[in-house]
Amino acid sequence: MCDICVLNSVKEKMLSRRAFFSATAAAGTAAALGAATAPPALAQGHGTIEDMTHAFDADFPTYLGAPGIEMEQKFNFAENGLNLFTMNLNEHTGTHIDAPLHFSADGASVDEIPVTSLVAPLCVVDIAARAAEDADTQLTPDDLKAWISANGDIPDNACVALYSGWGTKTGGEGYRNFDGEKMHFPGFHVEAAQMLLETGAGSIASDTLSLDHGASGDFATHYAWLPTGRFGIENIANLDKMPASGATILVGAPKHRGGTGGPARIFGMI
Repeated sequence: MCDICVLNSVKEKMLSRRAFFSATAAAGTAAALGAATAPPALAQGHGTIEDMTHAFDADFPTYLGAPGIEMEQKFNFAENGLNLFTMNLNEHTGTHIDAPLHFSADGASVDEIPVTSLVAPLCVVDIAARAAEDADTQLTPDDLKAWISANGDIPDNACVALYSGWGTKTGGEGYRNFDGEKMHFPGFHVEAAQMLLETGAGSIASDTLSLDHGASGDFATHYAWLPTGRFGIENIANLDKMPASGATILVGAPKHRGGTGGPARIFGMI
């Protein structure tokens, strides 16, 4: 049977059942909500969930400048009874994860990252005031030492996030901040990444386009961090809503076999 024949058959069956579902939906929803229980992490002391993911489309800034996603609608509800798009997607678009394979010959692909690594204590290092004055500023070992002095040791498996305030710039050219030769935005200094390798940290995150600062010509931080089996997150959102310590991050990483990364839905629990 042809694809459109199958779709039309499904459409007819769904229309015939619509009245039944309309009559029972409210009761079913109420029952489901009544039976729902809090996620275990919330039961352990978290009370708020924040979305740390930018919604993105073809206009969202990318490192290389070209659109990171193309969407083509193959079916629409008016004609086919359902909506369906095909996507042409750059793995490293929007809020996304960098798997170890991204900057190593044989590192773990995104589907091989252990799920236990994707739920982590969140450590937010705030360099926003400095970034407002200097787009090329980097998170340094001194920033990490100041954070540790104020908050204690970095926990095992922690995600250490750079907060520069850059997330407010995604709607314009200021996010890439390209001067015709180089981009200018904050990132991790390689010595900070090397210092974190001596702690229990399992991932690092930046609210900019890269783990490295924009003017970097050698991706030193990527090369220092990812080949060790740890992962990174770029374009993370809403770090301003998270405390310096005490929150938990959940990384909804994609699981396409052999992938070097991919867009991720990320939640922060306070």
